[in-house]
Amino acid sequence: MDADLIQCDPSVMMGKPVVTGTRITVELILEKLSAGETIEQVLEEHPRLTREGVLAALRFAARTLRAEVPC
Repeated sequence: MDADLIQCDPSVMMGKPVVTGTRITVELILEKLSAGETIEQVLEEHPRLTREGVLAALRFAARTLRAEVPC
């Protein structure tokens, strides 16, 4: 479940959403993927990150945007 994979804790990365058990933010994952990196490249650069964590970050971002209705 995504709720277990993404956390927001004020004591970790200033409360930004991160993959649980890491200091890897959803924002960083989105930036890397949007810059053209593959999931495999992101995983190689961050050994503690899992494919499930990356996919949870993408779902979290999609839900957040859906809830806030961007411009």
